[in-house]
Amino acid sequence: MAENTQELKKPGPNELVIDEHPETPPQSGMSIIIKCAIALALGIFVYILPTPDNLSPEGHKLLALLVTVLVLWISEAIPIGVTALCVGAGMIALKIVGRNDAWTPYANPAVMFVLMIIMFGVVLNEVGLAKRMMYHLLKLAGTNVKKLSFILAVGCTTLATILHDATVTVVMVFAFVPVFMAMGMKPGQGHKLPKFFLMLIPMAASAGGFGTMIGGGRNPLALEILYRYTNETTGVGKVIGFMEYLIIQFPISLFTGVATWAVVYLLFRPEEKELVGVKLEDPGPMSTAELGVGLVFLGAFVLWFLGDITGWHVSVVAAMAMVGFCAPGWVSFKTICDKFPWESWIVFGAGVSLGLAMLKTGAGQFLAESCLPLLEGQGSFVTFFGLGFFGSFLSSLMSNSAAVALTLPITLPMADMLNMSPVAVALLAPITTSFIMLVIGCPPTIIAYSAGYFTQVDFIKVAVPWCITLLVISVAAALLYWPMIGVYGG
Repeated sequence: MAENTQELKKPGPNELVIDEHPETPPQSGMSIIIKCAIALALGIFVYILPTPDNLSPEGHKLLALLVTVLVLWISEAIPIGVTALCVGAGMIALKIVGRNDAWTPYANPAVMFVLMIIMFGVVLNEVGLAKRMMYHLLKLAGTNVKKLSFILAVGCTTLATILHDATVTVVMVFAFVPVFMAMGMKPGQGHKLPKFFLMLIPMAASAGGFGTMIGGGRNPLALEILYRYTNETTGVGKVIGFMEYLIIQFPISLFTGVATWAVVYLLFRPEEKELVGVKLEDPGPMSTAELGVGLVFLGAFVLWFLGDITGWHVSVVAAMAMVGFCAPGWVSFKTICDKFPWESWIVFGAGVSLGLAMLKTGAGQFLAESCLPLLEGQGSFVTFFGLGFFGSFLSSLMSNSAAVALTLPITLPMADMLNMSPVAVALLAPITTSFIMLVIGCPPTIIAYSAGYFTQVDFIKVAVPWCITLLVISVAAALLYWPMIGVYGG
């Protein structure tokens, strides 16, 4: 690669448009027709199969639609945002769910939170905080790609144990994109270096969300389901406190962080050894806008931590922060909207809508009841891995909290049959639902995808081996580490 001596600077209005997706070579009309025909044919094939006794007609139709949508998303036969809109329309047309149930999830609290957290990234970039954070990161880690990426991966994983993984991702993505722009690497040009970093960031953040009780909503949800189940079956609910949970889960997150770096580096190792052409210039004193945005950001973190006391959903705090950013004029809301990746956000909304429909129609429960009994009589490792893989698969199609809510009521009663501790089964769920195989699986991957540097196929090539590797690590921890600290693993 030719050396580029352009300095790292704050991008101007025309230099960084974050909703610019990879410009792949135009598809021929025949290619589009073939891909769409395959997607429809597979969906029709599932639709004409006999409906199982334990699956509702609506659930059967949903699975047929799901197959078609996944093929369209992965092949990118048509724009992914268009496919996402077809999800809601398809569920209404096929009478799977009503109009409200189809479209309301596109703007449910989790989706609106993701909208605003991505807007946070635009704000950080506009006022110059992203550039400032990148300056200090490069000053600490240097420009060596291997060293920088390792520190980044472990750092993202660790931060995600106490902050929302979407927050960690949006900060890091918006810090790195200007670096690649300064190096002359724009979205859609196929450069491996930005692909490597922008897939590493969301995967590392997602791999740490289970590390503490406040790392994600799936963590306290799993403990609540465990408490209710043990209270009903034994009369004494199993309570796991904050520190006990941290001791059980946090050490595992350190291993998943390192493993994430190793897998992504092995499968997508960039040719560049250094970040060439990036000059480190001290950004100087913070501007009024940087200071103000930084204080609002800090205030939002504090309020998120106090969520159990205030009772406010994370989206409420995010909306308050947006007021703090825009009301003083530190950044224009029009600028935020202009640079917002609307297509990726719609895709996330479609994923949430599909997930809720799987719960409502019983399609998710049908998959669980069909697959999980296959684990009966298997060894501890196979059983744990099977439970984990199923949780990861579901989490790739819906939110991880929804995946936990769907699987645990089914797997906990099966624990005795599978010769497993209900505590171990419950604690495994928030770990394995952190590992996803599709871009639509979680907010961090949607945020990174919105930068436009990698395709869904690029992501799947890395995400599937990554998921399997981290599942193996999690199973090993359940069988080796948990019994050492008094948690029965199997």
